This record gives sequence, structure tokens and C-alpha cells, in this order.
Amino acid sequence: MAKLPKFTLERNEKTDRWDLVKDTTDRTVKSFETKADATRGGALERAVGADGGSVKIQKENGRFQEERTYPGSADPRKSPG
Repeated sequence: MAKLPKFTLERNEKTDRWDLVKDTTDRTVKSFETKADATRGGALERAVGADGGSVKIQKENGRFQEERTYPGSADPRKSPG
């Protein structure tokens, strides 16, 4: 299986929004009004796209809260979560 693209959901202090950033290019893929908007209803999965990906979700203080893999079937079996 090919490696999944990696993304980070982080707070943008300049715009006071939550940005989904592709790690390899450091470009914003999608911006959300709130963190809740980004994490509910499949919004992240749609933003990552059909190829899927791994999303690290940050807290407001910049520490990582959790990591999600889309689609779920692409999650490595050896991962603890």
C-alpha cells in the first residue's frame, strides 16, 4: 500500500480559523471557522479527498490531540489507536 498523504489541523492565529495544512507543501487545503466544524460530520474526510490521508489534530496550544486516518480501512494495524 502506498503511503498516505499527511495533514495537520492547526489554529491560524492571524485569521482566527482552523486550517487543514498539507505537511509536504505547507499549504492550506481547507479552512474552517471552528475546530468543531472541522471535526464533525465527515468534514475532514471530504477535505482530505478521495485518496485519503492521515490528519494530526492540534489543540489550541499547539500540542497534538489525536491523529485520524481516512479512510479508516487505511489505518495501519500496528497503530495503538
